[in-house]
Amino acid sequence: MPPAIASTNKSDSLLTELNQALTQKKTYDEQRWNRIRLLATEFASRQVNDDTKFALGLRIYEEYKAFKYDSAFVYCQKLIRLADQLQQPEKKEVAKLKLSFVLLSSGLFKETFETLDSINPSQLSKEDKQSFYFLMARAYSDLGDFNQDQTYRPAYYAKALAYADTTLQFCQPGSYDYLSVQGFRAQKTGNQAAGAALYQQVQRLPHLTLHQLAVSASTTAYLYELADQPEKAFELLLVSAIADVKTATKETTAIFKLSDYCYRQGDLKNAYTFIKEAREEANFYKARQRQIEISHVSSVIEGQKINIIENQRKSLKTYAIIMTLLAGVVICFAVISVKQLRKVRKADRLIFAANQELQARNDVLRQLNDDLNEANKIKEEYIGFYFHNNSQYIDKIEALKKRLDNLLSSKQYASVQKLIDSVNIKNERNELLKGFDSIFLRLFPNFIAQFNALFREEERIKLGEDSLLTTELRIFALIRLGINDSEQISRMLGYSINTIYTYKTRVKNRSFLPNDEFEARIQAIQAV
Repeated sequence: MPPAIASTNKSDSLLTELNQALTQKKTYDEQRWNRIRLLATEFASRQVNDDTKFALGLRIYEEYKAFKYDSAFVYCQKLIRLADQLQQPEKKEVAKLKLSFVLLSSGLFKETFETLDSINPSQLSKEDKQSFYFLMARAYSDLGDFNQDQTYRPAYYAKALAYADTTLQFCQPGSYDYLSVQGFRAQKTGNQAAGAALYQQVQRLPHLTLHQLAVSASTTAYLYELADQPEKAFELLLVSAIADVKTATKETTAIFKLSDYCYRQGDLKNAYTFIKEAREEANFYKARQRQIEISHVSSVIEGQKINIIENQRKSLKTYAIIMTLLAGVVICFAVISVKQLRKVRKADRLIFAANQELQARNDVLRQLNDDLNEANKIKEEYIGFYFHNNSQYIDKIEALKKRLDNLLSSKQYASVQKLIDSVNIKNERNELLKGFDSIFLRLFPNFIAQFNALFREEERIKLGEDSLLTTELRIFALIRLGINDSEQISRMLGYSINTIYTYKTRVKNRSFLPNDEFEARIQAIQAV
């Protein structure tokens, strides 16, 4: 069993990543199921010929082989039958090779060797020969691990190494398969330095899959364990387990070994989580030898958990007695505290009410101050406008009076009439209104935009670049200034009171606001 492991930032980070990956396990599993369903539908189609169906069967087997033993086994049998129908012996040898893999993964050693012995390697391709000899190596290695007998185990390991050497003859140097076999040899011979170097090479390979990374990391972790470097072994097992979860791989040992490591560290929470996950994976895949190994460790972990719970229960009982005594003391203080608290709360309520009232008054004063500032500004502008315009009108009247006096003195009555006719009241009123508009828009530059915001797009008033206010805008500009009396507005604008009512009603009816809210919204438009 491994010694205790010192926690590192990297292992803590990987541990967190693994637990997060486990929360997404159903998603990763569903991705694999989706791929299988698509392939199985095509496999079952009557429109594909047997050669295509055999290729599809191999792809379905690849999805199942590290995911679910019984389904992989079923497709191996289908592949064997298809090979017989095709009368292609080489395909049957391939199908038996695939069957051997799942039998070994499930822990059926006798059936594995019987199937391997029935295979004729001469009918296999170079790639399949590589798989065949490496599978022989793995079979003898796993048998030695399972046997645990010092008399027979060395012989099994020797055969495993011999088959590994044969496998290398069919591997491309520097490829993943080549490095994987070399890693297997390093594991069997306990060569930790070689295993670590090979793992570094594997990590640098282009197009490395997560499953390949998981296998290599798990193999290297075993070597670090033998070299008494549990921290590195723990990190590599975490890397392997994360990759296994993300690829929905169920035929694995990484998470099972992690549970044992966590148990030795005293991390019972993660140990229990991982052994439970390992047990579920082994049961799902139906890996018999893994189920036996897990059941032993699982019973130890669960037993330790029960002991901890029992000790916690006893401790809680002691704490309960102490807490009961303390509770009596606390109750006495609580009664005193409640009385004091009531007094404090009463004072707080009075203070809070006073603060609320003060805040309300401050808000009213602030609003009044804002309104007063606005009113003062409006008064300043329009008083200036009033005096300026009145001065101009007085000058005009004075000039007109002098001319009239002169004309009347000289009895030029026709010229008097002509002078009177030259006075255009309409133009004078328009000039007066333009002056009003100019001052108003200087005070309320956003008035037209905010006024239009109360209408749908097609109902909005559109003015030219040099235009000021329309009659409708002018009516509501006066209302914004506080002149609400329609009769007064009619005198100022030179319209009848009915005309003013008509304009106001027509504008309000075009707005999407209720009529009784419209003028309040106009009053809310702010000056600069």
